[in-house]
Amino acid sequence: MRILVDLNRCQSYGQCCFASPHVFRFHNGEALEYDPAPDDALREQVVRAARACPVQAIYIGLDDAYEALPEGEHHDQQHQ
Repeated sequence: MRILVDLNRCQSYGQCCFASPHVFRFHNGEALEYDPAPDDALREQVVRAARACPVQAIYIGLDDAYEALPEGEHHDQQHQ
């Protein structure tokens, strides 16, 4: 699994850090850091983090193909 965060779009709400603390964290309390290639075992947490992002700045993909979660998808819905 590969992920990409649009750091220009990110507003540092930190919801991703709560949803997937092994992948997302703040460096010095300010700059978001993340693992761009987390283990597939963390997929559920990463998807939860992407759904929780209020500005939809997290993209999930395989290799170089990334996609955002569909617009209008509620953050608490299960993504199939």
